[in-house]
Amino acid sequence: MPAIRHSSAIVRLRGALLATLAVALASASLAPSSIARGDKGSSTGALIYANKCASCHGANGAGTDDYPDPLIGDKSVLELTSLIDQTMPEGEPEQCVGPDAEAVAKYIYDEFYSEFAQVRRAPPELEFSRLTVRQYEQSVADLVGSFTGGGKRDADRGLAAEYFNSKRHDRRKRTIERRDATVDFDWQKANPADTGEEPSDEEKKKAEEEKKKDDDEKKKKKKDGAKEFSVVWTGSLLAPETGDYEIVLYTDNAVKFWLNESDKPVVDGWVRSGKDIQHRVSMRLLGGRSYPVRLEFSSSDDDDIAKIRVAWKPPHHVEETIPERALTPHWSPEVLVVATPFPPDDRSSGYEKGTAVTKEWEDAVAFAAMEVSRYVVDELPRLANVKSDDGEREKKLREFCVRWVETAFRRPLTDEEKHLYIERQFKEGENLDASVHRCVLLSLLSPRFLYREAKQGPMDDYAVASWLSYALWDSIPDRQLREAAAKGQLQNRDQVYAQAERMLDDERTRAKLRVFLHQWLNVDRMHDLKKDGEVYPGFDERLVSDLRTSLDLYLEEFAWGDAPDFRRLFLDDEVYLNERLAEFYGKTISPGTSARDGFVSVSFEEEGRAGVLAHPFLLAGFAYDKATSPIHRGVFIARNVLGRRLKPPPIAVSPLAPDLHAELTTRERTILQTDIAACKTCHAMINPLGFPLEQFDAVGRFRKEEKSKPIDAEGLYVTRDGETAKFDGAKAMAEFLAQSPETHESFVEQTYQYFVKQPPLALGKESFDESVRRFGENGYNVRKLIADAATTSALRARELSQTENK
Repeated sequence: MPAIRHSSAIVRLRGALLATLAVALASASLAPSSIARGDKGSSTGALIYANKCASCHGANGAGTDDYPDPLIGDKSVLELTSLIDQTMPEGEPEQCVGPDAEAVAKYIYDEFYSEFAQVRRAPPELEFSRLTVRQYEQSVADLVGSFTGGGKRDADRGLAAEYFNSKRHDRRKRTIERRDATVDFDWQKANPADTGEEPSDEEKKKAEEEKKKDDDEKKKKKKDGAKEFSVVWTGSLLAPETGDYEIVLYTDNAVKFWLNESDKPVVDGWVRSGKDIQHRVSMRLLGGRSYPVRLEFSSSDDDDIAKIRVAWKPPHHVEETIPERALTPHWSPEVLVVATPFPPDDRSSGYEKGTAVTKEWEDAVAFAAMEVSRYVVDELPRLANVKSDDGEREKKLREFCVRWVETAFRRPLTDEEKHLYIERQFKEGENLDASVHRCVLLSLLSPRFLYREAKQGPMDDYAVASWLSYALWDSIPDRQLREAAAKGQLQNRDQVYAQAERMLDDERTRAKLRVFLHQWLNVDRMHDLKKDGEVYPGFDERLVSDLRTSLDLYLEEFAWGDAPDFRRLFLDDEVYLNERLAEFYGKTISPGTSARDGFVSVSFEEEGRAGVLAHPFLLAGFAYDKATSPIHRGVFIARNVLGRRLKPPPIAVSPLAPDLHAELTTRERTILQTDIAACKTCHAMINPLGFPLEQFDAVGRFRKEEKSKPIDAEGLYVTRDGETAKFDGAKAMAEFLAQSPETHESFVEQTYQYFVKQPPLALGKESFDESVRRFGENGYNVRKLIADAATTSALRARELSQTENK
């Protein structure tokens, strides 16, 4: 194994030009090579830079002790020229204006400031990395799942239900089989298992015979006309995201509940104790997976009432009845969810990376390996399909261990590896469980499991398969992918892309895209969204939870519907609302409208609301508790949508309290606050991007005026090419962003970063540019972009690995 590289290559090498660019003092000698490389204009710029800038910012813009920040960023030459013309040198800006400012700006841009210049000077490389926390959890779950049969994506929703005219789930007395959307029933004293249909003579005769055999039936007494009955619900629970879930059962009756367990129920209330009608259980679940569910309910003649409701509290939501979309009537195998806590991954580049190997991470890996190995040994009869008294138990366990290690390592074992990981662990006369325990433990501690393909030598088809599976699933390859690698069917683009397309239709891909879209929209940072109750009455926890659900329903429909055109994210004018949201946002849901768990898609076209940027959840998230924040909204659009690199402000500035300038609108107050030299550099771009969203208040409701003044929603943006785009209102800005090449390129870049977890330019600028071009040619189809990123990066990584190892 190669040594672990603790590197963090700069991804796109952009960033706003620092205010310190305006600071230039004394002169410095010019490096002759700088003049030799340029034409007359660049030579003039080089001379000006050397005489007026280099003493502070260094001969190559890398900075000095006084001004250590390098001169790198993504401003256009026009923007640099304007900045230099107005601010350089510090205190004497008149010394570098007009043609001189333009010449030095072009020199700085071409020599070391621009992305192209940075890539030329220090090309980024593929990073050798370990599994991220998410990848480790998913890999272990699929490693165990490869022996139990993984659950497939299921379009059916709700739970399978069986109703019985007896307390004991007697199949001879099963009267109803159906699918229940949710478990939320209050039968009072009625018997839902009583169909009310007149039985046939044959059924009557059979019932009489059964009654004679059952002495208890003769002793039963009816109470107020009630009958005993029971219900069994089975199926699976779908976890939309990774985190802690609380499941709550509300019932006065006998109940048992199994979740991701087969041996024993997680709730056993079959015999009531006291007057408890709530049963709570907390469990960590991995997003994008289905967990087996079984719920048994029974009402006897002695029960006064018969009712049950099953609720949950998912991560970042309030408690609610488990909705139909989170249930499926089909069984799924158990999922191993590692309980060992891991330290968080590095996200300094905007996405999780596994480049840091700390003692805390190594300790977590060791404890997790022990946890998994104990689980495997305890579950050997099920996983290895071998009983303790099987005469061929040792042979079968050896075969199990070979398959386990090969699956963990994502490739067949060499003879040397078989000897190390298998043969040496099976010692003559020793307990076989101990041998399996050591084998599993060693495999999970091996670099072959813990580290990724990049920088491990030439990549073969097995490495391509692994690259593909981690890009799309954050997990190990499945059987079809391993078989394709074994047959040499991952050699060209068509073959690899076909596998990527197949893998898209998987709950793990759906869950990963969901997390990516949350990160792109900064939803993952909006976990404690609150507003002043006096200013915005009714904006409470439940409303926030509904808003989050509203956004997720839209993102799911967009991503997995018929038209995942990226531009729709900016142009769609509909928002999912339930009755609570409709009332708060002044909309009406027509009676009889088809609803999805109580949510319907409602048009907001008349408000000029367009796309996710104007979704009430995001608008409320990028705002203060009493007022809007054009700065927060503008920063989000600049960074996440347009891909501009904004540095933290050079000085700490607290927002101006609205009460201090009661007569000013939020726009006026923002202009006043940022009207200083240290702020103008970035806020000249940030503010005009936030102002168009001033049509919506701090909870995302449409407004026409503030402080009795008409809303001024005009904004603008200066592109990297120096063109100025002007727009009035959120819809006009959204239309510009939907068509902007900068928006498209930024989204492709972030897709690569999140799914591939490598610097896009490490794969080569031409390769990245081709992906951007194909994105447009494919109608900006987001699903095709993901498949393209996985395919292109896998093939390019293999090409680079072969070149490096020649």
